Amino acid sequence: MALGIFPLIAFLLLLPVWADAQTVGNVTVGASLSAHENSHPWVSPSGDFAFGFHQLRNNKNLFLLAIWYNKIPENTLVWYANGDSPAPRGSKLQLADRGFVLNSPQGEQLWNSETRSGVVDSGIMDDSGNFKLLGGSSILWESFKDPADTVLPSQILDKGVALSSRQSETNFSKGRFQMVLQSDGDLVLATVNLPSKHVNDPYYKSGTAGDPNSSSPGFQLAFNESGYLFVSRENEERSVLTPTITGSAKDFYYRATLDFDGVFTLYSHPKASTGKIASWTALWSEPDNICTAAPVGASSGVCGFNSICSLNAEKRPSCGCPRSYTLIDPSNQYGNCKPNFTQNCEQEPAPAEDLYEFEELTNVDWPLADYALLEPFTEDQCRESCLHDCMCAVAIFRLGDKCWKKKLPLSNGRLDPGLDGGKALLKVRKGGRPPFCPYFPNQETQKNKNKETLTLALSALGGSVFLNFILIAVTCLGFYCIYQKKQKPLPVNEVIVETNLRSFTYKELVDATNEFKEELGRGAFGIVYKGTLQMSYVTEVAVKRLINTLVQGHHDKEFKTEVNVIGQTHHRNLVRLLGFCDDGDNRLLVYEYLSNGSLASFLFGGSRPSWNQRIQIALGIARGLLYLHEECSTQIIHCDIKPQNILLDEHYNAKISDFGLAKLLVMNQSHTNTVIRGTKGYVAAEWFRNLPITVKVDVYSFGVLLLELTCCRRSVDMESDMEERAILTEWAYDCYCGGTLDVLVENDIDALNDIAKVERFVQVAIWCIQEDPSLRPNMRAVSQMLEGVVEVPIPPCPCPYAFTA
Repeated sequence: MALGIFPLIAFLLLLPVWADAQTVGNVTVGASLSAHENSHPWVSPSGDFAFGFHQLRNNKNLFLLAIWYNKIPENTLVWYANGDSPAPRGSKLQLADRGFVLNSPQGEQLWNSETRSGVVDSGIMDDSGNFKLLGGSSILWESFKDPADTVLPSQILDKGVALSSRQSETNFSKGRFQMVLQSDGDLVLATVNLPSKHVNDPYYKSGTAGDPNSSSPGFQLAFNESGYLFVSRENEERSVLTPTITGSAKDFYYRATLDFDGVFTLYSHPKASTGKIASWTALWSEPDNICTAAPVGASSGVCGFNSICSLNAEKRPSCGCPRSYTLIDPSNQYGNCKPNFTQNCEQEPAPAEDLYEFEELTNVDWPLADYALLEPFTEDQCRESCLHDCMCAVAIFRLGDKCWKKKLPLSNGRLDPGLDGGKALLKVRKGGRPPFCPYFPNQETQKNKNKETLTLALSALGGSVFLNFILIAVTCLGFYCIYQKKQKPLPVNEVIVETNLRSFTYKELVDATNEFKEELGRGAFGIVYKGTLQMSYVTEVAVKRLINTLVQGHHDKEFKTEVNVIGQTHHRNLVRLLGFCDDGDNRLLVYEYLSNGSLASFLFGGSRPSWNQRIQIALGIARGLLYLHEECSTQIIHCDIKPQNILLDEHYNAKISDFGLAKLLVMNQSHTNTVIRGTKGYVAAEWFRNLPITVKVDVYSFGVLLLELTCCRRSVDMESDMEERAILTEWAYDCYCGGTLDVLVENDIDALNDIAKVERFVQVAIWCIQEDPSLRPNMRAVSQMLEGVVEVPIPPCPCPYAFTA
């Protein structure tokens, strides 16, 4: 009897373990999953899809209840339930007889499946990526009928069922874009004015609304197993949305996603490994140009207010603030921009000509911000009118004699090559800083205030002449001391940190890095270690420990400058500075940790990255450099752009690192002279010719790096079997001149099929590596050429003999 009890006890003890173990196919009522790293998902019979908790990459303590592709490294999510309220670690999902219930560790309900009437018998994760709750012979709930941002083959969306984008690549809260089949049968994409539910006019329509004279309206959006998206009409006709699909469903996964940037895209991914890193390939997308799609009257448009939308080479929108404007939320590239100066109709301290200037933007417009149209008007008249109009933020001069004046906030900003050279004249403060910045008071105004205070003090004095004399003397002495104190410069080692950076003690960083145990890399300025910190949540960081020789003398001043300036520098393509340590002789910087390491390891470390990945990395680096050179408050020359200084986040987005100790230029300088910096193979000629060092040294280095990304070859390879290929810049120019660009990307099928873009990238690179720095384009022009916004002229030879000092 006793012997029979032990197996029963063992069975009962194992029940909680089995409840959280990996289940294939069917799930019984009572089964549960817990939110933690080792939680085993429920997988479909083929193993293609998994249902369970997905840990957020930007906060390891939060989890999404999700369905994802289970056999590919990216684990791409195709459905998620609680994007607005991620589940804390320890939350529990249980399948009850009324459906799924997700509770927090404290018992608070975070989500439920809201099944129709009926009792749930079981659940099933099927091979189409659909999770169903079954009751008898009925489907009581299914994920296909409650979609997030993605539709899958065999999925059908009825009228009124909407896809909603996420807020960003890593934020799964409901975003600003929505796709829905309307009651009239038209499939539309539109923006939503969050946090309300107001839907704006569509920026894309499928054209499947009913027409009494020709066709019946659409009633379903269907996605068949061959990868075709179509709208089924009530008369059983089909309006196919996508082009011809060449890949077989047995060889490729397909998905159609309303991405966080508002573009609805059909993707494919090979099921089997091909020997290189596979990725999702965009086969079709709508709209063709979201930046120039129909503008929205009651919204900011695709990007935030005062922002500019431009289309990159992959038909994705990129948002940016114009000069003298910055993001209100630096972490949201697609958000609103604010001017860095105050413009109002109060009495100005100087004539408008002394306060303002115009930034010329070609083919840029904010079409719905007009308040005046002046015609016929010359460009000079247009400038003059906006300059002296206190409400005018920008004037658009186009069509030869038309001047549109616009006021803030500017909406629906876009770069539109179809404007044929029209100019946006953006009115900005001269010098890039408001004259009454609280940290830099206008000296003349301050003197006037002192005089007014002195006059009031004298007028208030009464009594004897002697008393007045004494009080006057004391007052004058006081103002003299105040004036001298105001004129006294800050000590050279003073730092005013106007940021939200955290100041760490040396002991905190010793503990965080486990006594500097795990080294991530080292360079000219110091050694970088991996660490873990408890900030608002536990997070991995990279701690750069400056070498001792750099913290002495004027190098200490460079460290202070880095903390002050880089702490205010935020861009998606720059590594983020989180904090610093200034503890005795110890100088350390704390950066965000990027899980995929350096571009050098990714590019030259084994299997070749895909052509699409290399394109996106090149565009990201270009945008980061453009920000450093033109868009941040203090212009920065990096001086050492190379693959080792480009890091990759979890999505392989490129982020520029190690720019904190670069030479800094104030806005009214055009160049600086400094000692030679940089790395062999990436250094521009002016370093060796005793010439001024400008931002063009970074342009040169970027050109070399662009060739490396295009060819997947190092800039200098002295071990090459062919001598003519040893120096990449020379070999690439020879291939360009000889019409043999295919040799540069040999055996790269994707690049060979996109040879026109390969040629464009090589042409841009040749412009960047010109020996004469005046011939090199700036990074804004480089970005526009790479993205295909402007044509790339035929570049001259970058040979040394063409250089004129």
